Amino acid sequence: MAKKILILGATGGIGSAVARVALQRGWQVVALARDREKAAREWKGPLAPEWLCGDAMVREDVVRAASGVSAIFHAVNPPGYRGWERLVLPMIDNTIAAARAHGGPQIVLPGTIYNYDPRSSPVIDEATPQHPIGRKGAIRVELERRLANAAPEVPSLVVRAGDFFGPGARQSWFAQALAKPPLTRVVYPGRPGVGHAWAYLPDLGEALIRLIEIGRERLRPAERMQFGGFWDPDGREMIAAIRRAVGRPDLPVRSFPWWLLRLLAPFGGFPREVMEVRPFWQSPVRLDNRRLVGLLGKEPATSLDEAVAASLAA
Repeated sequence: MAKKILILGATGGIGSAVARVALQRGWQVVALARDREKAAREWKGPLAPEWLCGDAMVREDVVRAASGVSAIFHAVNPPGYRGWERLVLPMIDNTIAAARAHGGPQIVLPGTIYNYDPRSSPVIDEATPQHPIGRKGAIRVELERRLANAAPEVPSLVVRAGDFFGPGARQSWFAQALAKPPLTRVVYPGRPGVGHAWAYLPDLGEALIRLIEIGRERLRPAERMQFGGFWDPDGREMIAAIRRAVGRPDLPVRSFPWWLLRLLAPFGGFPREVMEVRPFWQSPVRLDNRRLVGLLGKEPATSLDEAVAASLAA
């Protein structure tokens, strides 16, 4: 297998995490960016991708960038998430078209739990029925359906994970609520006693690259699996880890202002989007990672304290 991967969304949290792991493991990494010079200038680290100028919303750009790759990591979103519901599906269509044009490199997608109803799916595995409760989830279901329909001509791998945290996870609950700088308090969105799943980006990135490396012969043509990550059984362990990391055992904890978002949601925009995912903070949704562990032997797992400290430092 040629160790060359195209990453769409390499300037984002999970895209950059996968790129760093791939580079460390000897992969040739090419990454598509609308502003190639800016992406190269802002990249940190001794190893960097080969930046190609292009847009994931332009099919010809994606087809050109995918030449010679054995995998395409699709972690791209529209700029500023504007028009997300209109552009997400055309972007995956472009990636599928690029894979077809080059003989079927594997498409790898970071999946979400929004495909499910959290009230009826406390544990998610490969057989759990996908019954989304919001627009976001319905689009994600359709996205995965298009990948499945493209197999076996275009093989795909979807690895589902909980809420991201870690270096680069700027658009995340961790960075924008729990540990929003300046860190004078923890704002927690969940209900007391309700568990929540977290995914530390460097661990998830390592798992994704190692799954690609094991080869397609051990994977299904349209493979789906879960990354277990860190399971906080009642919401208190993540808060305690943040307090330990900053040396503030008395760091105040406040509830997320759902009441305000509920009032603003009818006007659309950010409040409406946030209210759509509120049920995932009110009901526990745990990810069953037995398929992933069966393939890798064990799941990459940084200790919670080390992961939280690195996230805050970043």
